[in-house]
Amino acid sequence: MSAPTHTPPPGASAVLVLADGSVFWGRGVGARGEVVGEVCFNTSITGYQEIMTDPSYAGQMITFTFPHIGNVGTNDEDIENAKPVALGCILRQDITEPSNYRAQKHFNDWLAEHGRIGIAGVDTRRLTKRIRTEGAPNGVICHSEDGSFDIEALIAKANDWPGLEGMDLAKDNSCTTGYDWDEALWTREGGYGKVGNAKHHVVAIDYGVKRNILRNLASLDCKVSVVPATTSADEILAMNPDGIFLSNGPGDPAATGEYAVPTIKTLIDSGKPVFGICLGHQMMALALGAKTMKMDVGHRGANHPVKDTTTGVVEITSQNHGFVVDKDSLPANVEATHFSLFDGSLAGLRLKDKPVFAVQYHPEASPGPHDSHYLFKRFVGLIEDAKA
Repeated sequence: MSAPTHTPPPGASAVLVLADGSVFWGRGVGARGEVVGEVCFNTSITGYQEIMTDPSYAGQMITFTFPHIGNVGTNDEDIENAKPVALGCILRQDITEPSNYRAQKHFNDWLAEHGRIGIAGVDTRRLTKRIRTEGAPNGVICHSEDGSFDIEALIAKANDWPGLEGMDLAKDNSCTTGYDWDEALWTREGGYGKVGNAKHHVVAIDYGVKRNILRNLASLDCKVSVVPATTSADEILAMNPDGIFLSNGPGDPAATGEYAVPTIKTLIDSGKPVFGICLGHQMMALALGAKTMKMDVGHRGANHPVKDTTTGVVEITSQNHGFVVDKDSLPANVEATHFSLFDGSLAGLRLKDKPVFAVQYHPEASPGPHDSHYLFKRFVGLIEDAKA
């Protein structure tokens, strides 16, 4: 792609520069400064606050393909992490004024408060097409009110960034000490509920977990003990859990797997029910002997069709991943259970001789459809079977 002129157009206060020299001018939103990372896109039409706080987006800046971002404002409830994790955002239009009864703060103010840099006024169709055809590039967003930019220096920074392949980002996005979770799913009438005396005990390994995953588990009468990513199998098994959950998270599963895979192998060998999502799915596959690989574009959105081959049912899913399990690398004792109907990639697996399964996508949604909530019930069903 040929690079546009390096002279800022009138009114430009921000620029997105890609490693190949492509330059996208726009208007700065959120905090001032610059940030470098991988540029991806998300096709969801709702849930920008949940997306920005999803720990799986560490190291990435998000191009929102839906143009109206900001229309429901922000609040203290619709978050998947205590603070935004995505590095920045790229928008077509200026941030919309909030118009929602739950809004507490303008999206622009929320970004600035949390030090997140964004750019509006970008031709996001052109950028998305570039990502789809050439892969997710490294890029830099720079927000400077005086319109002064050193484009060549920004191009160099984009090229110098090493990329997500080989990065272990789970350690930086995991909790540092364990804690118990008892918050249940949100309702309009009562907000988030609380779980009292739960029937089951689940230990969740936090590789960058989304809160709504924990809420789904708690809502099915589970006491959830969250532990750091580096917790040993012996420590987890000493907690005597009824089931073990492997969370979502950012980065390269092979890099995080250096310390996580031996732990997961031991937990699988214990015979206890194990359920994995996203990064947890990928590292479970590695523990079972399969391989993972970086995708050119990845899957990010809330409209991805997936077929459950065990039931024949097609569900619309929420997805966010840039790595995938090589479906041709599964060993004989592992069954493929779900496939993406977009590109045929592997979206789920289970062990044939143990109560162990995982999916690549996000059944907890936030944002997205609720078609896949049954997977949490499937996990609890395995727990109940094991206890019986």
